[in-house]
Amino acid sequence: MKKATLITGAGSGLGKEFALLYASKGNSVVLVDINGEALASVKEEIQKKDPNIEVFTFIADLSKEETYDGVLAFTKENGLFINNLVNCAGFGDCKDFKDMEVYKQIAMTNVCCNALLYFSRVYLDDMLANDEGHIINVCSIAGLYPGPYMCTYHAVKGYVYNLSSAISFELRNTNVKCLTLCPGPFNSKFVAEAHNDFTFKKKKPIEAKEVAQIGYAQSMKGNDFYIIGKGNRFQYFMSRFVTRKTLLKTSAKNLKAKI
Repeated sequence: MKKATLITGAGSGLGKEFALLYASKGNSVVLVDINGEALASVKEEIQKKDPNIEVFTFIADLSKEETYDGVLAFTKENGLFINNLVNCAGFGDCKDFKDMEVYKQIAMTNVCCNALLYFSRVYLDDMLANDEGHIINVCSIAGLYPGPYMCTYHAVKGYVYNLSSAISFELRNTNVKCLTLCPGPFNSKFVAEAHNDFTFKKKKPIEAKEVAQIGYAQSMKGNDFYIIGKGNRFQYFMSRFVTRKTLLKTSAKNLKAKI
């Protein structure tokens, strides 16, 4: 079986940057996204830089659970051993819960939670059998706190944080490593699509490319948890010393100002 890296949400943003990065390291890549044109563009960009890199693409709407088996079957049919998995697909929504479209929230849950769980589980068997593997589950600092006015997104990322952390613990005595990666806001279409206009007035925003580079480096080191940004790490540390009510008020104030 040929080794390959599978990346969900690979058509744009952070997923695309992970795809470009892993390909630049000589990895064959399996790119999964809902947007076929975007996948074709990323494939072309990769092979323009190195025609010898194998790039497989699979169009899938991960908000629909029935598409998951198709991704697995595709990799098996092509004789691929997924030794690197990057669960990056996701989207957000920033508004009052009462104003949120219910099926959009369910779709968000499927993409951010169910797809991540599925791929982490089904590719784990081969990783353990081959005694090697790296999983990156893209979480967020949003998963570390409750988030009024962006409640579903914070909730699904909280799920990712807890699931991924537990998987990592269970795998601690193996050569398969699972990283829970928690970036803060960074430049991407995700921010606009979440209706959340982070303006980064106080400092230059981090780019998706840098997030991918940090995530890759932490994964290769075998780390199980990493928060990107000194300010975000300090915020996480300080959150241990405040009450739940204070966390809710602070989060609500920050998010309410952006909707």
